Amino acid sequence: MKRTATAVWNGSGKEGSGHLTTQSTTLNQTQYSFNSRFAEGVGTNPEELMAAAHAGCFTMKLSFVLGAAGFTPESLETQCTISLEDGSITGSHLVLKAKVPGITEEQFQAAAADAKANCPVSKAYNTNITLEASLA
Repeated sequence: MKRTATAVWNGSGKEGSGHLTTQSTTLNQTQYSFNSRFAEGVGTNPEELMAAAHAGCFTMKLSFVLGAAGFTPESLETQCTISLEDGSITGSHLVLKAKVPGITEEQFQAAAADAKANCPVSKAYNTNITLEASLA
């Protein structure tokens, strides 16, 4: 399986602007710029998209890990924060809130750690990945 996205940029790094389009067109000429990346401008940015990818991948992987262990999650909610410092991605921090009927804390933490280590996006990111996982 292969997925694609296209970026178009016009102008200089600081004054220019661009747009992103994904194969599915979920992003369809979605704007991004210096201000949307480094200030509070309108549009998306690569770090926000990395955070969405990691949160989505980790959460789906956890659902599969729990299912293989005989548990069906009622809800899994993951927030991901990507840190950009001095021109480098320095970390990805996952915060998970879950409702999983019948699971022990130990089983839950083991499943969350498995998903963190083995989701494809975690494997692709060359950065420190941290996780806070809690059962509701």
